[in-house]
Amino acid sequence: MSFYDKPENAEQYIEMAKGYDGAELIEILTAHLPKGKAVLELGMGPGVDLDLLAPHYQVTGSDYSAYFVERYKKAHPDADVMELNAVTMDVARQFDGIYSNKVLHHFSDEELRQSFAAQADCLYDEGLIFHSFWHGDHMEEMMGMRFYYRRPDTLTALLGDQFKLVDSALYTEMEKDDSFWILAQKS
Repeated sequence: MSFYDKPENAEQYIEMAKGYDGAELIEILTAHLPKGKAVLELGMGPGVDLDLLAPHYQVTGSDYSAYFVERYKKAHPDADVMELNAVTMDVARQFDGIYSNKVLHHFSDEELRQSFAAQADCLYDEGLIFHSFWHGDHMEEMMGMRFYYRRPDTLTALLGDQFKLVDSALYTEMEKDDSFWILAQKS
């Protein structure tokens, strides 16, 4: 069972994350991926970034947590959302882009390699991925979850042959240069 399938855990996360969104990240994505394209968000949580993506793209939200998917669907009955394991990416559709904001940091190196390979399978030719991560080189455990901090150079090595790096940059979410994003194109 996912940590976020427990309503009290999901609601605690929603409260903790208030005031944080991916608006700056989405602005970068829109400079590289034209409006109107099909985008899949991995780990939509309560849907904050999903709502920010929607004016620009044909967006599909996904989360491993049934609670988050059901919660969003209840508030937005016409939304295109689904439960999805972001490691295996068992989805029978293709997208022009895949986006996540601090989601894939829960994956080990092997899970992340598997996810990137599966993401490539879900993308049209020359599709883009845009993901953000915590910057560092350690792992923490909190509330039964693992958080892998990575560096852009080591993360790029995990992309495999499926992607070529387009760009990456450090940015500040809470402390100077505590985060980074990558933009890569399907090879």
